[in-house]
Amino acid sequence: MRNVTLILDDGSRFSGKSFGYEKPVAGEVVFNTAMTGYPESLTDPSYAGQLMTLTYPLIGNYGVPPFSIEPNGLATFMESEKIHAEAIIVSDYSYEYSHWNAVESLGDWLKREKVPGITGIDTRELTKILREHGVMMGRIVFDDEIVGEIDNGQLPMDNYAAVNYVDRVSCKEIIRYNEGKDKRKVLLVDCGVKNNIIRCLIERGAEVIRVPWDYDFNEMEFDGLFLANGPGDPDTCSKTVNNIHKFLGSSDIRPCMGICMGNQLLSKAAGAKIYKLKYGHRSHNQPVRQVGTNKCYITSQNHGYAVDNATLPNDWEPLFINMNDGSNEGIRHKSSPWFSAQFHPEACSGPLDTEFLFDEYL
Repeated sequence: MRNVTLILDDGSRFSGKSFGYEKPVAGEVVFNTAMTGYPESLTDPSYAGQLMTLTYPLIGNYGVPPFSIEPNGLATFMESEKIHAEAIIVSDYSYEYSHWNAVESLGDWLKREKVPGITGIDTRELTKILREHGVMMGRIVFDDEIVGEIDNGQLPMDNYAAVNYVDRVSCKEIIRYNEGKDKRKVLLVDCGVKNNIIRCLIERGAEVIRVPWDYDFNEMEFDGLFLANGPGDPDTCSKTVNNIHKFLGSSDIRPCMGICMGNQLLSKAAGAKIYKLKYGHRSHNQPVRQVGTNKCYITSQNHGYAVDNATLPNDWEPLFINMNDGSNEGIRHKSSPWFSAQFHPEACSGPLDTEFLFDEYL
């Protein structure tokens, strides 16, 4: 086990041991408070470009499931085709694992996919720093390689806010799932979609037409528009916003639903503004309230940006509000069948309290 150091942009240093692939990396350091679900989180494209800190101390004790493919072309137990997080940071990695569905350890999986993992980090202190300062860039370096420019904090890294991570993780061509002559056709804009979103639509009998993030879908034939989740800054997706804006202005009114980044892109297309949260919402237990009711739901979330409610046009209104900080968790149009959720109703892995939104959409 090689000694490694996590170096934050504010100069903070955390020493630990490597249990994954051995290479220095850099990215935006974020924290996730979920107790389980590291296979799903690591393969969530929304974590592209990020060093994922897990606040739950014991990680790895149930191993990693097989990467099997269903007849519909989706991975059975993963949220995409590979790990998208730049690295994983944990307090106590379990070298022994036991689970009926496990085929390998977390460490072996990370090595196979060439993703670093570090353990022995004081993740409570790290999380406190991120909560006070907000998310920041960080570097993972191996202690026997800290020389010269690396020790001076010059390990090459992307400027996270300036990189279009959506373009990196989106599909490059049109993909169709569950095709059928008489099925309702859902046009899904892939900004980094999780497999379980597609699965939830297929299970409800829909044909899903998955298109790249910048594809102009307005000339295609479909019954409803679906805006998927994705990584990074929604301001890098101006092409998507323009296409959505054309859809909203069409005389052919068809349903639209958005999830996570899809909520932000729909809001931008409607005319609202987006802002960056201090440290984001990344957990399985975010409480949201449906506006106009006393109904509260426990939701799974993974995002670093939010919609500014005060900038929503008069014909739009908030649909859900976060009970912890009052931030927007979804919007809806007052007359047309268009709505979105900032959280993940499909929540794999996580609570399924809000999966009914797929039923309402269809």
